[in-house]
Amino acid sequence: MISALDSSVILDVLVGSPHAGTSEALLRRAMVEGKLVIGSACWRKLPRRSRTKGADSIPADWQIEFVPSSCASAMLAGRNFARYLARGGRTGRIVADFLIGAHAMLHADRLLARDRGYLRDYFSRLTILSQVPPA
Repeated sequence: MISALDSSVILDVLVGSPHAGTSEALLRRAMVEGKLVIGSACWRKLPRRSRTKGADSIPADWQIEFVPSSCASAMLAGRNFARYLARGGRTGRIVADFLIGAHAMLHADRLLARDRGYLRDYFSRLTILSQVPPA
């Protein structure tokens, strides 16, 4: 089982957010069940958002493999983001969230994320392991 990671789950643990315990449990479960992967968009968000020293060593410490995004996942993200905008979505939502969802869809079996609803809406075939149950 390959689990892609969203930056929210990693940052929860690194910065000790109120969701840290649940996010850490999700990470541990995914590690036992297979391998963890991270894509370009998620990796890019970590050092910038983390105030924890050593954020660059996260993959080595947590056995996370960097798997670059493909053209196919970038195209899927672009199509879904365009659909989001056409449906009246605000331009404030970052396209990186769609890149992370598309990367997981094409390069993993599931995504560990603090689901904010759009993942299940725009990536309906993606299995999401989340601390937030589906609606």
